[in-house]
Amino acid sequence: MTPGIEVPLASYQLIQNSQPIACYICGNDNTYSAEHCRCCYAPMALAHQARVTGIQPRTIALVGASAAGKTVYLGMLMDMLSRRMQPLHVLTRGAFSISMQQTTTTALSHGWFPDKTPNEPDRWNWVHCQISSNKKRRPLDLIVPDMAGEAILEEINHPNTFPVVRSMLSKCCGVILLIDAIRLQSGDQTQDFSTMKLLSFLGDLERDRSIGGRLWRTTNQIPIAIVFTKADECESCFNDPVAFAESHALGMLRQCRDRFPRHAIFACSVAGACGYRESLGDGRRRIPLRIEPRGIVEPLTWMVEQVSRR
Repeated sequence: MTPGIEVPLASYQLIQNSQPIACYICGNDNTYSAEHCRCCYAPMALAHQARVTGIQPRTIALVGASAAGKTVYLGMLMDMLSRRMQPLHVLTRGAFSISMQQTTTTALSHGWFPDKTPNEPDRWNWVHCQISSNKKRRPLDLIVPDMAGEAILEEINHPNTFPVVRSMLSKCCGVILLIDAIRLQSGDQTQDFSTMKLLSFLGDLERDRSIGGRLWRTTNQIPIAIVFTKADECESCFNDPVAFAESHALGMLRQCRDRFPRHAIFACSVAGACGYRESLGDGRRRIPLRIEPRGIVEPLTWMVEQVSRR
């Protein structure tokens, strides 16, 4: 006969798990043990961290057309800021926040650019970090997701296709808008049209005042950093980004000046030189020949200063 044993009933765990917890991005209730929000697929770790620490982090949206370089830029930015002590440095919160940095640096070290971000929101990388500056006494908690460019444009053209995009843009207190400088210089106007769509969408979007929109009196006061990526092949873009915008993206520049007075224009690059490699299955693929980051930190430094003023 099996001897009887006493097993304590941890009923408190049942009570704790039965209480819903609101998603930090869209505000919808989820179960306590959920990994992703059931509505917008944002990681529930953001809500758990905000609940434990009592800190409400700010959100910054990193947007742009597909293949504009959002993944490479954000991954390199986090890697550079995490490896220095001053004047602007970062401390990541949560293991999921390191995935972006790891994916980017690993791919670049093997001579490849990272793969394109998939459209499925539950496969996106999110960064939750604490940014400290010598000029500010208190650090700034930020959340920056790596949203797929195709998903962003799909939400603009067909609302509610990707609810996380609308929820994120409604909540954000700043926008970093990336544009492919190589395509603009070659005469590809899709970059200009996509950027104008994004700016028009941001201007018409109703801010959620309960979760961050209260930081700005009106929508057009939100700071926007226009960043021309892959500028290593466009030296004129590095010398004068504003003149480059006037020559190749005048429609975007006019809309930005008319609707968003708090804006600045930058140019950046990750690779010092690029080439092409032929491979079976992938075909002709652009690869970095050497890594020479340039102009990566300046847009975020400007954005932190703008957000801290409020």
